Amino acid sequence: MEFKRKANHPDKIVKEVVAFANTHGGLLLIGVDDNGDMPGIKFAEEERFVMEQAITKYCSPAIDYSIEEVEVDETHTILVYTIAESQQKPHMVLEDFEQHRGKAYYRVADRSIQASKELRQIIKRASRAHSVRFHYGDKEKLLMRYLEEHDSITLQKFAEIAHIPRWKASKCLILLTLAGVINIEPDGVTDRYVSQAE
Repeated sequence: MEFKRKANHPDKIVKEVVAFANTHGGLLLIGVDDNGDMPGIKFAEEERFVMEQAITKYCSPAIDYSIEEVEVDETHTILVYTIAESQQKPHMVLEDFEQHRGKAYYRVADRSIQASKELRQIIKRASRAHSVRFHYGDKEKLLMRYLEEHDSITLQKFAEIAHIPRWKASKCLILLTLAGVINIEPDGVTDRYVSQAE
C-alpha cells in the first residue's frame, strides 16, 4: 500500500503503479498522508484525470487497474487505485518515448525500487511458465560453496571469485534464481543473492 497526499508529479507516482504490477499488486491511495491521516482531496475528478493520463502515457506495457472513490466528507474524496499483479512483466516507466525505453520498478517491503538488469530478466522470465535448464559446473559449485560460508553474494563479487566476465556471472545468477537454487534480494543499489535454504 502506498499513500500520496495529492497527485502532484503524477509522472513520479506511476513508478508505484509499475512496481505493484511487477510484484504482487497493491493499493495506491491518493488523499492520504504518509502518517495515515485521511484528509482526502477536494477536486477528485481533476486528480483522477491527471493520474489516468499519466498511467496511459508513462506505463508500458499498459497496466490494468481499477479506481474507487471513497468520500471523506461532502467536499473531500480519497482515490483508491487497485493494481493487480501483471502477467505481462516487466512493466516500465517510459523516459524515452521515441526509443520506447524506460525503467522498471519492483516493490520491496514498503519501497518501490529500480530493478537491475538481472531483476528485470528474472521478472520477465519467471512470469512465463517454462522449465529452466543450467549446467552445474565449476562456477556454480564455487558460488554454492561461497554461500555456505557467507550470508549473500553480489554480482560483482561472484564475477571476481569465479574469474569470469560480469555478463557471464549475470547469466549464471539469473538462471540459478529462475531454477530456485538461489534467491535474489533486490534493494535498488546492489542486488544480493542468497542460498534458497536461507
